[in-house]
Amino acid sequence: MIHIKKFIFNPFQVNTYILYDETKECVIIDAACCNGDEELAISQFIALNNLKPIHLLSTHTHIDHILGNPFIADTYDLNLAAHADSAIYLERAGDYAANYGLPLSRVEPISQYLSDGQIIRFGNSALTVLHTPGHANGSVCFYADQQDFVVVGDVLFYQSIGRTDLPGGDYDILKNSIWSKLFVLPEKTIVFPGHGPETTIGSEKISNPFVAIG
Repeated sequence: MIHIKKFIFNPFQVNTYILYDETKECVIIDAACCNGDEELAISQFIALNNLKPIHLLSTHTHIDHILGNPFIADTYDLNLAAHADSAIYLERAGDYAANYGLPLSRVEPISQYLSDGQIIRFGNSALTVLHTPGHANGSVCFYADQQDFVVVGDVLFYQSIGRTDLPGGDYDILKNSIWSKLFVLPEKTIVFPGHGPETTIGSEKISNPFVAIG
């Protein structure tokens, strides 16, 4: 069974997730820690629970979601896995960080390219990669079909969707991603977004003011 620990990091209040099971192997999704206190919070949780990180995953590489990648990569000897189309944001990550006054020691490059339908395995568990562009080039979600939950980054939120006015954003593409990749999942599927509270696929299909179909 997959257990989920959520941290809320940096001034943009990004949800960073650790997923782990009974084997103690874990994956870290959207490492957004940006200072010593936040780095200590995530590393202490990993140590206290005797976890073994084996994957560093990004739903997308907007600056607020990648600030902790160097720390996680160095601490646990991990390489970053993300969709190839998201590499474009890393090219100017230093400029974005400076513009927002965010600390960024270096930009961790993508070492493993994720693709639609790919299976990410850890311990006795597995996640399926869903390619969901529209908020950002290369956005992906991670779906656990056996437990009916999906980590969606900034694609879908409680009663909202990811903004589409940034480079690579496109409302029609995002709407199609949500309809074709997320709204086909079981309605009871829990949605873990990149910001804000959890929701469910069924709830958003009915009442989300941007993409509801019911």
